[in-house]
Amino acid sequence: MPWIQLKINTQAEYAEQVGEMLSANGAQAVTFLDAKDTPMYEPKPGEVLLWPDTQVIGLYDAEFDMARVVSQLEKSKVLGKGFNHKLDQLEDKDWEREWMENFHPIQFGEKLWICPSWRDVPDPSAVNVMLDPGLAFGTGTHPTTSLCLRWLDGLEVSNKTVVDFGCGSGILGIAALKLGAKHVHGIDIDPQALLASKDNAGRNGVEDKISVYLPKDQPNLQADIVLANILAGPLRELRNVITEYCVTGGYLVLSGILATQADEINTLYAQDFDMEPNAVEGEWARVSGRKR
Repeated sequence: MPWIQLKINTQAEYAEQVGEMLSANGAQAVTFLDAKDTPMYEPKPGEVLLWPDTQVIGLYDAEFDMARVVSQLEKSKVLGKGFNHKLDQLEDKDWEREWMENFHPIQFGEKLWICPSWRDVPDPSAVNVMLDPGLAFGTGTHPTTSLCLRWLDGLEVSNKTVVDFGCGSGILGIAALKLGAKHVHGIDIDPQALLASKDNAGRNGVEDKISVYLPKDQPNLQADIVLANILAGPLRELRNVITEYCVTGGYLVLSGILATQADEINTLYAQDFDMEPNAVEGEWARVSGRKR
């Protein structure tokens, strides 16, 4: 079953209340993480300690109406209208980081490989992206990422500029650079993702070809290729923003979309793009097109 996680940073005094609100609004599980790497000490018997800055994470079925959940949470006095949050896809057993044992080099298309930075490269002559995602989403093992990587492998990207919207680990933008792109602009609401993207760019020797931004800090951008592996909700809400990133004649690829949502997203972006047939892997889909 595909999952989505809702992340909310809050003060420790409100964390349990936020967790209860997530559970009341359909979360299958709620976890608490230190949001600022603050050390914790052994609690006294019967005492529950939370960090001064706590990230509360709710786990939801990917079919769940997350817009409704966010709308309900905005009514609370603790969070309020427009509270900061992040929605993203959950990689299998991400919470245990078991991928470090099971994450092996994977080939996408004819020439592109994603290789864990701690393993040997199977084909030195291939286009190899060395990756350690850290705390950010994107290893290539999730269908949404692999669908985008195979699309990139089949596209002529030489000397193209790229916007990687929701860059996560930087995997898509760095793959584009290793395939010949000129420059990548990575955008993410999560500062950890920007750090992971820059670290992975350095690991691949392309740090001078990638710029990363929080949305509030980004300059006016346009690119030949726009990648957005996020979720269907933000793809709907940010259609105008994402469309404006793409130059006339440029290429667009969207993922983070359930197969049941793909036709709707395809139709929505067809207002400005000549759309290709949807690609589906398991329960997830990719939508792509070229701007008119």
